[in-house]
Amino acid sequence: MPSADAKPARTAAEPALSLPLDEAIRSSSSSVLKAAAADPALTEDLALALLKRADVPGEVLEQLSKNGAAMKSRKVKLALVEHPKTPRHVSLPMVRHLFTFDLMRVALTPVVPTDIKKAADESLVNRLETISTGERLALAHRASGRVAGALLLDPEARVIHAALENSRLTEAAVIQGLTRYDASAAFVEGVCRDAKWSVRREIRIALLRNEKTPLARALEFAHALPAALVREILHGSRLPGNVRSYVFKELEQHENAGSARRKSRHI
Repeated sequence: MPSADAKPARTAAEPALSLPLDEAIRSSSSSVLKAAAADPALTEDLALALLKRADVPGEVLEQLSKNGAAMKSRKVKLALVEHPKTPRHVSLPMVRHLFTFDLMRVALTPVVPTDIKKAADESLVNRLETISTGERLALAHRASGRVAGALLLDPEARVIHAALENSRLTEAAVIQGLTRYDASAAFVEGVCRDAKWSVRREIRIALLRNEKTPLARALEFAHALPAALVREILHGSRLPGNVRSYVFKELEQHENAGSARRKSRHI
């Protein structure tokens, strides 16, 4: 009967290893590294040390991904996804199984390949409806611009406000949110009040097209834009009819007052 300290039996598919594991992971030999990566006795620390090497061949990393004992470690799984030489057919499926904030880290790590970052962002966006308000709030503050943009449609006003303050959020994402029919009043009003976003020309145009923009703000934005442009915007706007009529009327009064002032200067 085998003792309690006996190592798990090696399968026929696993390469043989003659060196101690702590030496094997520093080897320059691909076959030695593959054997170390496959060894069921490979600890979390040794696996992480192996993954810190930038020169590890992709075939070694693929072998590591098949090591059931090593892959029980959250840290090893994350480091394997982040490694630039991990084959895509290994790292892409693994992304879906990462924890929420590990996904955020992957998406923000500069050395991670673009397609892996995109997959991490997609997984996060798909997960937003199932995670807690606290997690969404943290993501709104710290996640990528794409995730922050998705959180502009969150049901919680504080999450929306945090997303608007995210330094990675882009103007394009804000405009995209404002053009959606399901954009909430909290989001629209938040943009209207935001010192950074509310002064931008394209965002003011988007707000003038949104039916949830308050009348006072619509008037403010209309006065800041050329009258001809405002008329063009309002003709295709989703603002309520009474609000559009009021803005049109204000524009006419403003133009008439300006015309009267110009005439008085010539008298």
